[in-house]
Formats: sequence, structure tokens, C-alpha cells
Amino acid sequence: MARRRGFLGLAIVSIVALGIVFLGSVPQAGAETLKCKMVITRTVDKSVPVSDQEGHVLGAQVLEGLSLFDNGEVAKTRIEAVYDQGGATMQSMGYNMWTFEDGSTIMGRFQRTAVPDKSGTQAAKASTELIKGTGRFAGIKGTSSSTGKNFLPGKDEAMRVYNEVTFTYTLPGK
Repeated sequence: MARRRGFLGLAIVSIVALGIVFLGSVPQAGAETLKCKMVITRTVDKSVPVSDQEGHVLGAQVLEGLSLFDNGEVAKTRIEAVYDQGGATMQSMGYNMWTFEDGSTIMGRFQRTAVPDKSGTQAAKASTELIKGTGRFAGIKGTSSSTGKNFLPGKDEAMRVYNEVTFTYTLPGK
């Protein structure tokens, strides 16, 4: 009897755990999706060397450009980031701001990793928490994920970045 109760208890705990895992991975009901292609250029870059190895730097950047959305909208895009570049791999975190033509904005906090690829660029992946919106995006909650490339600069050139971004979000009252 005690053995049967133990099995029943384990079964209940397993069902609850599986329910949490699967329900946690299902998109929110009513969530909206928006996709864009983002093209930005580094406009500010300040760095300091780290004394542990040649080529290791910590820095701060501003990148600016445009995001072209699948629904035809265009948004000015600005990123303020701090980064740790140890050799060819770059880790960064910071804030994205998308400003749409009607003045509405979306702000996100991101983490991004860029690693060298075979083409001589850096392949990058990022995840973003959408933390604030104004205008038609007021009260936004959600995330975005992106993949892209850093086109490394030559002498006297600015770094250029291309990302494909997918937003999944909800708005109050929807």
C-alpha cells in the first residue's frame, strides 16, 4: 500500500511538472507577431583594452539605422550597447528603440552573442525583452529574437549590422 501511494505521488508530481513545462512554452493567447529586417551602422564606439590578452576590449556603442517591417512600416532604430570582445567573439547587452512614423515606440533590453563565421563576418543571435512602448504600443509585453551578421569594418569604416527580428507581444485590452 505504501509503495502504491509513493507511485501515485510520483505520478502526480510528474504530471504537474510536465504541465508547467508545456504550458510555459506555449505562446500567450492573443499574442501578436511582427517581423522586420534591421540594417544599422555603428555611429559611436568607445573601448578600453583588458590586460588579460591581446585584442580583448570592453566598450560602448551606439548603432543607428532602419527596420523594415513585413507589414510595410519603417521604423528608425537606435541601439545603445556595452560589449566584451575577447578575440573574435563578442558578447553584448543593451537597449533597442524602434520609433515608428506615427511617433509610437517600442523599447527592448537585449543580450547578443556574435561569433566568427566562414564568410569573414560575425554570425549573431540575440534575445530581447520588450520593456516599454508608447503610442499604439503603450503597455507592450513580450519578447523578440533575432539572427544576423556583423559586417566587420575595414580601416576607417564603420561596422554594419543586419538582423532579422521576430517580435511576439501582447498589448493591454487585446
